[in-house]
Formats: sequence, structure tokens, C-alpha cells
Amino acid sequence: MSETFLRITATENAEIDRPSADRLIAGSPEFTTWNIEERDGLYCGTWRSTPGKWKIQYDEWEYCRILEGHSIISEDGGKEFEVRAGDSFVIRPGFSGTWEVIETTTKEYVIRL
Repeated sequence: MSETFLRITATENAEIDRPSADRLIAGSPEFTTWNIEERDGLYCGTWRSTPGKWKIQYDEWEYCRILEGHSIISEDGGKEFEVRAGDSFVIRPGFSGTWEVIETTTKEYVIRL
């Protein structure tokens, strides 16, 4: 396959992680990440999390498209955003708040540093 065309599939080479103890608010969420591209400050792939809630802080741009599940993203001192399958959004650098997974959530993402 050409190095200029990548088909996105979440089938192998998964990384498993959890939020750090100082960020965890509730539950025991487990993250599974399938990184498709990592170079020159660009990262993209597929991410899945089981239910739980943790603090988030963004220093980068992230575009997300929710494939399945239900989550609530809350901005510190601001709004709550419910996201479900089919929703797309951008999180800008400087965003801080919480991410709560209500139902196991899977998203495709593109991060630009």
C-alpha cells in the first residue's frame, strides 16, 4: 500500500492505558488506543474508553468524531457537552475540564501540536 494513503482500522497494535491517579475522579476507565499516524506533530487513530470520569487539559488541537457510546465533556466553570455516535467536534488548546464516559465511547481523532 502507498505510504501516502492509510486506511484507518482498529484491529491491532493497541495501547492500553488509564488516567493517572491525580486526574481520576470516578470509576476505573480503561483506554484503548490504535495509533494510525504519529509524525511531525500530527497524531491520528482510534480511541476507546470504558465508563469513568477524569480531568482533562488540552495543549493541542484535537478533532474528534464519535463512532459509538455516550460521553459528557465539561469545561471548567462552563458548559457541558454531551457527545454520541455521529457527533464531531474540535477541542482547542487551553481547554480544561472533565471527560465522563457514560457508555463505552469510541472516537476517531486527529491531534495537531
